[in-house]
Amino acid sequence: MARLLWFMATAASATAVARRDYPSDDALTSCPGYSASNVVKTASGLTADLTLAGEACNVYGTDLKDLTLEVSYDTETRLHVKIQDVANNVYQIPESVFPRPAAQGSKEEKSALKFDYEESPFSFTVSRSDSGEVLFDTSAASLVFESQYLRLRTKLPDKPSLYGLGEHSDPFMLNTTDYIRTFWSQDAYSVPEGANLYGNHPVYFEQRESGTHGVFFLNSDGMDVMINNTAESGQYLEYNTLGGVLDFYFVAGPSPVEVAKQYAEIVGTPAMMPYWGFGFHNCRYGYQDVFDVAEVVYNYSQAEIPLETMWTDIDYMYRRRVFSLDPDRFPLHKMRELVDYLHAHDQHYVVMVDPAVAYQDFPAAFQRGVDDNIFLLRQNGSVWKGVVWPGVTAFPDWFSANISKYWNNEFSIFFSQEDGVDIDALWIDMNEPSDFPCYFPCDDPDAAAVGYPPEPPPVRSPPRPLPGFPCDFQPEGTDCAKIEVKSLEIRDGMPRAYFNNLFISPRQTEGQQKGLPGRDLLFPKYAIHNKAANEDSWNAAEGGISNKTVNTDVIHQNGLAMYDTHNLYGTMMSTASHGAMLQRRPTLRPMIITRSTFAGAGTKVGHWLGDNESTWHHYRLAIRSMMAFASVYQIPMVGADTCGFGANTTEQLCSRWAALGAFSPFFRVHNNLGSIPQELYRWNTTTVVARKFLDIRYRLLDYIYTALHAQTLDGTPMVNPLFYLYPKDKNTFALDLQYFLGPALLVAPVTEENSTSVEVYLPDDVFYDFYTHEQVVGEGKAITVEDQGWTDLPLYLRGGVVVPLRAESANTTTALRTKPFEILVPVGRDGKACGRLYLDDGVSVEQPATSDISFEYADGVLKIDGTFGYTADELKITRVTFLGVAGQGGAGKRAAGDVVTVEVNKPLTEAFTVEVGQV
Repeated sequence: MARLLWFMATAASATAVARRDYPSDDALTSCPGYSASNVVKTASGLTADLTLAGEACNVYGTDLKDLTLEVSYDTETRLHVKIQDVANNVYQIPESVFPRPAAQGSKEEKSALKFDYEESPFSFTVSRSDSGEVLFDTSAASLVFESQYLRLRTKLPDKPSLYGLGEHSDPFMLNTTDYIRTFWSQDAYSVPEGANLYGNHPVYFEQRESGTHGVFFLNSDGMDVMINNTAESGQYLEYNTLGGVLDFYFVAGPSPVEVAKQYAEIVGTPAMMPYWGFGFHNCRYGYQDVFDVAEVVYNYSQAEIPLETMWTDIDYMYRRRVFSLDPDRFPLHKMRELVDYLHAHDQHYVVMVDPAVAYQDFPAAFQRGVDDNIFLLRQNGSVWKGVVWPGVTAFPDWFSANISKYWNNEFSIFFSQEDGVDIDALWIDMNEPSDFPCYFPCDDPDAAAVGYPPEPPPVRSPPRPLPGFPCDFQPEGTDCAKIEVKSLEIRDGMPRAYFNNLFISPRQTEGQQKGLPGRDLLFPKYAIHNKAANEDSWNAAEGGISNKTVNTDVIHQNGLAMYDTHNLYGTMMSTASHGAMLQRRPTLRPMIITRSTFAGAGTKVGHWLGDNESTWHHYRLAIRSMMAFASVYQIPMVGADTCGFGANTTEQLCSRWAALGAFSPFFRVHNNLGSIPQELYRWNTTTVVARKFLDIRYRLLDYIYTALHAQTLDGTPMVNPLFYLYPKDKNTFALDLQYFLGPALLVAPVTEENSTSVEVYLPDDVFYDFYTHEQVVGEGKAITVEDQGWTDLPLYLRGGVVVPLRAESANTTTALRTKPFEILVPVGRDGKACGRLYLDDGVSVEQPATSDISFEYADGVLKIDGTFGYTADELKITRVTFLGVAGQGGAGKRAAGDVVTVEVNKPLTEAFTVEVGQV
């Protein structure tokens, strides 16, 4: 959810990059770097002292004279390099926010990576132990470590294939000249190119013909990562941060999938989501009232489009205030009736929660927050006020001592199963945090709040009959008894400005990584390229890093500064919300979809790709952004607002996008207030597309669920760019308009308006048309797939990967779970195939019983083995279809070309075999 904001568009500037390449114009050239001494080597690493090697340059802060270096061979494939201040005062991300991976004390002699260094000026390299190939080389420029600025540059090979570096709208394979990636969460309506967006993941993977490696920089301060290639400086990547320490993890791969798994060991494997979360979701910002929401549910049913979950944006709130209901448009008794209706039909319900709490007497959430002392405060002890949708607001301090108690309690009250809105999952937004109407310095929030909240829509009675819904949803005159409810009296009042119980902790505790004293927390000298500022340069002297967000001089109750923690705000809200959802339903997996993320967020939440627009460009962007989050950042429960959020979609665009959305992990239609409605039943074509591709998605749901489960175990991506599976094929490195969902299904949509054909790149391998089962031999080049109307999307199965799918679809995932399986065996070029099927109850945190079933095919025999503990749905395999087995069929089999189907009808309770020639 977001809104249409008018803002001054500013082009991405490469000025800072260009200036850095001419030493005579760059003050940093006078920085002396550091010298290493007192080097102590061990079998698993080394330590050293680093001392400023000359006169301080003090360009963007005060040079720190004494640093320490610590190198650890954590595992045989992971190297940890950390440079920090001797006094341990410089801010570091708290362990409570980002738990550090355990070092296993691997020996240098067994490591796939090797650390080398030069003493003076100090620089280091990371290389492959077996080949000596250098992966990271900081001799490209002197190390700068100042009180409010860090600089580290590494050499790169020419035209490197780089991926990652946070949430952005740029190509999946990153630009390598005049390119800046800025890390600073902002409320980024329309997800513009060349801008910092909602999430920060300072990791990159580099793909070379010799192998893949990854580099993770654990730092949450504002940052520019500059990539360029010039005659003066060569190809390089340079980190420029506003603070923190230099804390790097290097992973060796050598394959892309191995790099992804090794990165997961650092940031944590993703959370397992409920089975029903892979169903189809619908929302929009601008539903007038609960009748509007109910009518959408009814219309999907009448259109025979499976709707698993209905969502509601902030429309349900009283004057946009969190933890409240609009008593006239979304009264509690009708909301409970709506939720009861959905649950009775095996459907689900989700609403949005923003972090900012209205600075109002109603609801009591604000006063309870004051009582628990959980809000961000000013230095004088008053609540720090910003402006969001409800007007003047207070922002939770996720570091405050009572935050879990407070957040859990608000969820227990408002989302009570007995007398509240009994949601099944959660949607959190605006958690960059956004303070969008109140421009820096936001010293008069009351003036900035004029016009907020917007006026609500008219109150109305039920406009038309909704068969099957309760009487309260039927028009006046309907012969039924409606619930009589006393009108809720709301006392609108502004609380006082000061509260005696609020207090703030001392700012600085020596040696505790709270941050150096004496820093200018509002006006750093180095200007990151944060696009929330009107101009890039305003991020320094004009306080641009605080524009449209909480001021960076705000101090948390544990003494940390928002200057350092800004990029963690959304992930900390995610963690608190995960805990609050668990305490509501302790036995059920929470599903939480957030907007702002930091590295490691996937251990608790999924992510939707923010406030995109209904354009073909953003349709294409949905593919590469999904790939980045699922395959690089370890947040696999990800998807865009299908058909686009802002502006008006078209029947053609929405048809193409609905087909594409069916093959993303998170599939939801959502759009903006003021845009035309785009529920999938609105056009004949989108209705056809929804039925067709939801049928395929639901039949594949267990395959998708199994792929997610694999990623939760060890980080194996459930969405794969082509180069992940074909890393030796250089032609795959830059592809970002087709991908593999799971290990087998190649998705290759039409991506151009008014086109009925698409160029599909097929690596040198065997594939099978998903629809016809015809074998297609890839030759390492693109083929043209023609006659692809609005209701078509090319799909291919990769040879060698067994695919379990339901024999038929259903209207809900609950009904789907009772359907039998059929097994597709697309035989690989080597005559073999393998696969996996994971089964559990789909919702429980602790599973009472599971099945983990393996499929191995060779020499005409499919072996089905594994564990078979899950028996609740009495599941069975009805048939097995072998693809690419010409001449191996026999009597009693249905065969067409090289496709053979064997009727099986065997329960999934024990191991068995199926032969291609079986009668």
